[in-house]
Amino acid sequence: MAERLVKVYSRFNRIWHWLQVLSILMLLLTGTRIMGLHPVLPFEAAVTLHTLTALFLLVLWAFATFWLFTTENWMQFIPRYEGLPAVIRFYAWGAFKGEPHPYLKAYHSRHNPLQALSYLALKVVLFPAIWISGLAYLGYTFWAPADHASFWLTIVANIHILAAFSVATFVVLHVYLLTIGHGFREHVRPMITGFEKVEVSAEAEAYFAAEKPERLKEEAQS
Repeated sequence: MAERLVKVYSRFNRIWHWLQVLSILMLLLTGTRIMGLHPVLPFEAAVTLHTLTALFLLVLWAFATFWLFTTENWMQFIPRYEGLPAVIRFYAWGAFKGEPHPYLKAYHSRHNPLQALSYLALKVVLFPAIWISGLAYLGYTFWAPADHASFWLTIVANIHILAAFSVATFVVLHVYLLTIGHGFREHVRPMITGFEKVEVSAEAEAYFAAEKPERLKEEAQS
């Protein structure tokens, strides 16, 4: 196995990622305005922007889910215990002592065990919770005549807010972890250029060189 700069993030992957980032930031901005936590936008405009952005992001996630399951990328989110304690120890202790990251990225396994577990929880727990509660809240007029509708509306609203603040916490931690190790720019650059330094086998490198040379890139010399 050798470390090479390989194009591991497709154009769709990168566009999806940054559109998701912008959408989530807009949802947090408008959602906190609806809650009355700041006066940046008029209330009606915040509600409209929140709804439209949420529907856009729902469509984007539908396309992204289809893309994940029709490519090999879904395998990146399979959680595994092997190496998890070492990664947790690194972020809790080793990173502050200057220790090297215990996980070496490979072409078919770019996410470390903690990342894979976190992203899986995000996709199968938090995102469904926020979408189901949001759509239920948006469609309240359809089930308002039901018994105890106001009580259930309170439950739906609280689930939505709890899920939203959980996503906000994930965003803060995600940005913070980008500052650990090689530095913020080094972590963000792959999601801009598509190229990341990962371990590839000799067979995979030979295949890329022969069949997909555009996916290999020589590392710039300093």
